[in-house]
Order: sequence, then structure tokens, then C-alpha cells
Amino acid sequence: METIPVKIKICNPVLADNGFSLPDYASQGSSGMDLRACVEKPVILEPGRVKLIPTGLAISMPPGFEAQIRPRSGLALKHGIGMVNAPGTIDQDYRGEIGIILINFGETPFVISMGDRIAQMVFSKVYRADLKLVAELDDTMRGKGGFGHSGV
Repeated sequence: METIPVKIKICNPVLADNGFSLPDYASQGSSGMDLRACVEKPVILEPGRVKLIPTGLAISMPPGFEAQIRPRSGLALKHGIGMVNAPGTIDQDYRGEIGIILINFGETPFVISMGDRIAQMVFSKVYRADLKLVAELDDTMRGKGGFGHSGV
């Protein structure tokens, strides 16, 4: 499997003092690295509420790549926890702390504690578009068929 060099910085000293784990892959075949919460005290995410949860980490990746931040399926299924902006994007030139915008779609409060796995990070190649203004687009069988055009 191909790899890319990614520099990672602990930007919250609380992490260094608590033996915090860097993001890692849960299995040999995992696409995403688990990201963990960096909170000094437990955060209660009430039903229907949105909170920005810090990770205490910042990254630097090579040009031509992005990091996509995605929700964890186990949190979604078991607790109704998701991400408002899924997937989130970390641009190649961003150097600030990674924060995860979580939402509680469930019916009960959810507690987020230091070190909880709250999201996953996937690295992807980025292609930039070279837009060409035209008067007409090429025809396809679908044409202008929009939402629900193909039935249920």
C-alpha cells in the first residue's frame, strides 16, 4: 500500500502530559485513522446539540493532498452521534488544530471524555479543476433529470 509523509504536531500540552495516543489505523485494512477527543473535562453533548470537539493535533501533508474527516459508524449506530459537515476537509495549507463538529442525533445525552475516538481521518489525492466556459454541454441519457428521476 502506498504511503505519504504527514507531519503531526501536538498543539495542546495536556496531550503530552497524559500519554495521549497519536491517530492510528485500527486494522491492516482500515482506510481511516482514528482521531481522539482532547478535552480537559468530560463534555456532555445533549440531543439535538452541536459542539466543536478539539483533538489537540495539527498536521502538515504534502501538496496535492487533503485530509477528510469522517464520522465513526459505531458512534452513529449505537449513540446517534454524527458530524454536521461530514466529511470535513482539512486543506493542505491549514496548520491549525483539528476540531471535530459533532452533533447528537440521538435521544439521550452523550459524554465525550479525553481520549475517546470521535472521528476518522482519511488522506486523499486532490485534483484541481480547470474550468472551461461553454455555451452548451454534451448530451447524456439522463440529461437534466434531477432528484428522484430514476424512481425508488
